[in-house]
Amino acid sequence: MELKRLLICGTAALALAGMAQAEPVKVGMITTLSGGGAGLGVDTRDGFLLALKNAGDAGKEVELVIEDDQQKPDVAVQIADKMIQSEQVDVLTGIVWSNLAMAVVPAAVAQDKFYLSTNAAPSQLAGAGCNPKYFSVSYQNDNLHEAAGAHATDAGIGKVFIMAPNYPAGQDSLAGFKRYYKGEVVSEVYTQVGQTDYAGEIAQIRNSDADAVFFFLPGGMGIAFMKQYAESGVGKPVIGPAFSFSQDILPAVGDAALGVKNTAQWAKDLDNPANKAFVETFQAEYGRLPSLYAAQAYDTANLLLSAIAKADVGDADAFRAALAEADFPSVRGKFSFGPNQHPIQDYYVREVVKEGDVLTNKIIGPAMTDHGDAYAEQCSM
Repeated sequence: MELKRLLICGTAALALAGMAQAEPVKVGMITTLSGGGAGLGVDTRDGFLLALKNAGDAGKEVELVIEDDQQKPDVAVQIADKMIQSEQVDVLTGIVWSNLAMAVVPAAVAQDKFYLSTNAAPSQLAGAGCNPKYFSVSYQNDNLHEAAGAHATDAGIGKVFIMAPNYPAGQDSLAGFKRYYKGEVVSEVYTQVGQTDYAGEIAQIRNSDADAVFFFLPGGMGIAFMKQYAESGVGKPVIGPAFSFSQDILPAVGDAALGVKNTAQWAKDLDNPANKAFVETFQAEYGRLPSLYAAQAYDTANLLLSAIAKADVGDADAFRAALAEADFPSVRGKFSFGPNQHPIQDYYVREVVKEGDVLTNKIIGPAMTDHGDAYAEQCSM
């Protein structure tokens, strides 16, 4: 099986003042660059690369190897094994999908490799399965859905139909929503991963007495559902996490997304210097607005660079401590790690709007402040 591969090398010898590494830190990025989830992986890759470029000479301390997991767990495992055993990477990152993360991360950290998650953060790795070498820089899978549940409660929505794909992130999403939603869940439906026909689910929504629909369908799944839902004329308002209304998929969804409320820990209009610089340079570099996936990867790269400047990756304890400090200017503004090395951060309600001819999101208010996750107390680190 041929695997797409990209190698970005740092300088062969680094004599930069104040830098902790004698040679570049080798990073293996496993992400989705083909198939229906490719947009998510492309933004992950591009956000990470932009951070390295914007860092100037410091960015040259990273030697980055990028490969396409094709959204297949067995391919991701094959790539990870090669990166660890043959490429001898120091750090792994980049996986978008939680089923792939569960296939790769436990084995990687067991082999003493650091894993920095740009996206997928299943509950199993936040609680009892936490590990000193695993950091989630994005969120914990439940978090954006918890914020959606809190928003639905605050908005006075009495009855909700909830739906997600049947894989770890989908299960976490509905658990998270229910944790903070105080109304009635009239139906809880799990769809197939990669599903593109939602006629049956839409019929169930039509026949339900739900006041609104909450769904988590990332990538091409969300595009397909929203287009079919708009055409169905059902008309019940929808709420989602940012994944279902991310910048990378809004052009494909089209005007059907206008006015939809969704929840996130980031938006392009967050008012802080790091975010303004990120959005401006991303547009200049790639000719499009960044998505949540790009923002998370940008932060991940900058976290990594902050640790590289303080400690040698070969000194695992020191390097872990440097990562845990989260001493970098996050595009999210306020950012820190909890005891299970998952973020403590603010969450917002966003609305899909049109700026000129461009569909995008704007923040309309807070959803949760200084929010951690429900699994930290199960972590024994």
